[in-house]
Amino acid sequence: MRHYTFPLLGREFPVSVPERPEDLAEFIAWVSRQRERVAVDSESHGLQILSGDPEYIRMVQFGSADEAWNIPTELGEPFKEAARTALRILIAGVGIVGHNWHGFDAPALHVHLGVDYNELCRASRDTMLMSKLVDPRQVQEGGIGSSLKPLSDHYIDPKAADTQGDLTGVFRSLGLTKATGFSRIDLWHPIYQSYGGGDVILTARLLPKLMAELRTLGVPQRLVDYEHEVARICGHMQIRGLLLDQDYTRQLSVELGEEEATQSAIVRSYGVEKIGSPAQISEALIGMGESLLERTAGGAVKVDKAVLSALADMDLYGNRLDVRTPNPLAAAVIRAKRAGKWKSSYADNFLTTVDRAGRIHPNIRTMQARTGRMSVTNPAVQTLPSGDWKIRRAFLADEGHVFISTDFQAVELRVLAALAGVKRMKEAINEDRDLHSFTAELVFGRDFTPKHRKISKAIGFGVVYGGGATTIQRQTGAPMEEVQRAVAAYHRVYPEVRRAANRWQSEAFSNGMVLTSVTGRRLPLDRSRTYAATNYLCQSTARDCLGQALINMDDAGLTEYLRLVVHDETIASVPAAQAKEIGHEIEKCMTFDLFGVPIAAEAEIGGRSWGAAYGADY
Repeated sequence: MRHYTFPLLGREFPVSVPERPEDLAEFIAWVSRQRERVAVDSESHGLQILSGDPEYIRMVQFGSADEAWNIPTELGEPFKEAARTALRILIAGVGIVGHNWHGFDAPALHVHLGVDYNELCRASRDTMLMSKLVDPRQVQEGGIGSSLKPLSDHYIDPKAADTQGDLTGVFRSLGLTKATGFSRIDLWHPIYQSYGGGDVILTARLLPKLMAELRTLGVPQRLVDYEHEVARICGHMQIRGLLLDQDYTRQLSVELGEEEATQSAIVRSYGVEKIGSPAQISEALIGMGESLLERTAGGAVKVDKAVLSALADMDLYGNRLDVRTPNPLAAAVIRAKRAGKWKSSYADNFLTTVDRAGRIHPNIRTMQARTGRMSVTNPAVQTLPSGDWKIRRAFLADEGHVFISTDFQAVELRVLAALAGVKRMKEAINEDRDLHSFTAELVFGRDFTPKHRKISKAIGFGVVYGGGATTIQRQTGAPMEEVQRAVAAYHRVYPEVRRAANRWQSEAFSNGMVLTSVTGRRLPLDRSRTYAATNYLCQSTARDCLGQALINMDDAGLTEYLRLVVHDETIASVPAAQAKEIGHEIEKCMTFDLFGVPIAAEAEIGGRSWGAAYGADY
């Protein structure tokens, strides 16, 4: 047995590490004596925990508030079996607490130690999830943060050892990077062992602090339970992953590289040597006769994507606006940057992160935004270009399967109608009217045009997402005066929207700049951005509609088919012969009532590739 310590609160807490198989009996005896949840963590060779490497886990740590045990599973099967036994004792007994448990450690322990993922999750509490229900803001936003270090500083000991920082220093001294250090540092290095033991001691101490804080703030226990269930379901998608068409992806990378080179050559032909230089681009555009009036905070001429898109006669999604002659330099800059981003962020990234079974495993962060909205990272498939099939074509449904994409129908606007009690909007929704056309008729009259519908749609989403007249003008290409008149008319026909916004802002001011959603979620507002109250409530409620839909699907036995959630959309891989039936069941799970407004969804059955739903031929 080896012995280390972790410094905390002016004391040295013991960290025991079995060195021989005969040392493990003492560890199992310790686990069996515990009467409160035991903190569990794992150390791996890196962040690609689902890579398929059977030896990816180096160590599994167990801890109480006063001591830790690090089990070095890389030493062989007796140590792995001891970790399995301890986990099963905890699942059947006092339970587990982990930090980022559902998104990292539980999937890793399921895959590499063979412990059932559902059992690991249902017996656990995740302090990262709980911390985000206390305060969803990160440190740079004025919040506590959700990482273990800032939480420990706030709740336990501001002078606690920065083992992460100390480890980074050790990596440098050994000529290692942060990416390679966790894999190559010696198992018995004292800071590595102290770091591993300290994490579980801190997590064990953090749990009661967060539980007390949640009670003090009045966060409902049902919301805590709900978030753990949503995280468990999303963890299943992460474990299963998406099948990658590697041949197609390699060819796509080549084509995108060629496109980037072609468009960059066009940019250089206008005298711009550095495509990343706003000064060179603005100088060339002014030389071509363009009037650039917007400035950055530092006083430089602004040539960001919004400005370039307007000059290229494109909306922010790359669609033609047909309001001016496209500027060829602006168009080439946009296309060159887009091709380069698509190549590095998507095609090349997919090929780098694909596992031995040909799958990628995007990490679904179930409460990433301040509103609780989910994001998908590593790789960031959430940011795939809207409406484009080329990148989505890289993903395949399983053999004999097809993809089903099921999206809520205008969920943000339906949520707005429900929360603000917008009478005319609710009537239109209940009559199954096209809401954007209905709004265009109210704002522009019965003879409204497709252009008017586009403006009305942009205003509706602008109200929900906090976009002003300038944003709407860029999205639609309509003259500013017409946009401003339309916004004023919108508020005349839907007066409840502005009244609700004023009410929500007043509620935030009277509650320490915190709104509370219909599910009891705390939504901190910045004093400089109180206008975001409508956005926060609508986005948070829409996200909780998606979470409830996932729970409904899990109850209906559909989780095995789910592969991804992106914004308000679920992606499923289902047997082709049962696609219609399963699609109908998914629709049912994503359909319910919200304060008299139907939240509805429509399932679209695609082909073998995800891109088939967007125009791909496969």
